[in-house]
Amino acid sequence: MNAFAPLLAPLWFAQLFTGAKSFVDNPLIGSTRLNALGLHAARVQAAQAMTARRRKRLANAVDPEHRTTFDRDGVVEIRDFLPTETFRALQEQLFSYRGPAREMVQGDTITRRLALDPAARRAIPAFEAFRRDGRWQALSRYVSGFDIEPLLYVQSILPQRRDAAPDPQLAFHADTFYPAMKAWLFLEDVPVETGPFAYVKGSHRLTPQRLAWEKQRSLSARDGDCRLSARGSLRIDVSELAALGLPQPSIYSVPANTLLIADTFGFHARRPASTPATRVEIWAYGRRNPFRPARGWDVWSLPGIAERRIPLRWWLGDKAAGLIRQPWRPVGIKGAADG
Repeated sequence: MNAFAPLLAPLWFAQLFTGAKSFVDNPLIGSTRLNALGLHAARVQAAQAMTARRRKRLANAVDPEHRTTFDRDGVVEIRDFLPTETFRALQEQLFSYRGPAREMVQGDTITRRLALDPAARRAIPAFEAFRRDGRWQALSRYVSGFDIEPLLYVQSILPQRRDAAPDPQLAFHADTFYPAMKAWLFLEDVPVETGPFAYVKGSHRLTPQRLAWEKQRSLSARDGDCRLSARGSLRIDVSELAALGLPQPSIYSVPANTLLIADTFGFHARRPASTPATRVEIWAYGRRNPFRPARGWDVWSLPGIAERRIPLRWWLGDKAAGLIRQPWRPVGIKGAADG
């Protein structure tokens, strides 16, 4: 037992009411005894119930067709999202922009991100047409379950760039135990050979089968051989889907100017690429404490603050690098399409 356990116990208990998900970092979340009694399952159920209440208050702003599709599938695909001329301007401006970049290496794949901070937004004025689009505003908030401004990046996926083990993102997984939003506006076509996004439709719903699976996995995740599952992003093999009443994954090999938005409590993955490639997209991410009752009142969404969050997060991560892992390393000034 950790000598500091008595001091840390109140923190561990408080984390039960937050989005903390790691079975190894918190001995309560990872407790086999407590999870056998239903702790993890109860957190999953409570988070789903609170998200459903918040979504109900956000639903009227969403296009009914998109809302129906999302409620059924957990993912929405909208092709030709921006007007043609607007999208062409966005492509030209974004591919011409060079700014401070960060990269993370996972297996044989490099993920590069450039913050859509004030400098980037001045250089890419067409981005505002996307950010201010009413369909995007309503749908991103509905999927996340919060009236918040998501984090927005220029993201590049570069598969098969290293002689290393396969990218762990190729394994189907849920990001966390509660609903969360990720979205992609693809700046180029996404052919099958470049490793498109895949999603198990309907896997965002908390069915009795899914709840039983969550409980069972919570008993072994801490001590299993999958590091990412132990950290709270539970992996699943496609052979297990049928027993949960789920279909085989849908693969989104889509044309440029397609918006894809998903609840990443649902099972998803990146498909294997058959060739080195560079996939460029505007990538959005939105989640908050799932047990927060209010859908809005988010200081981080205020103008002047929202667009500066990413550089601040990176800076704080650098400063705390000795205490917490900082996977995003600075790589200087780069463009999204740089090799």
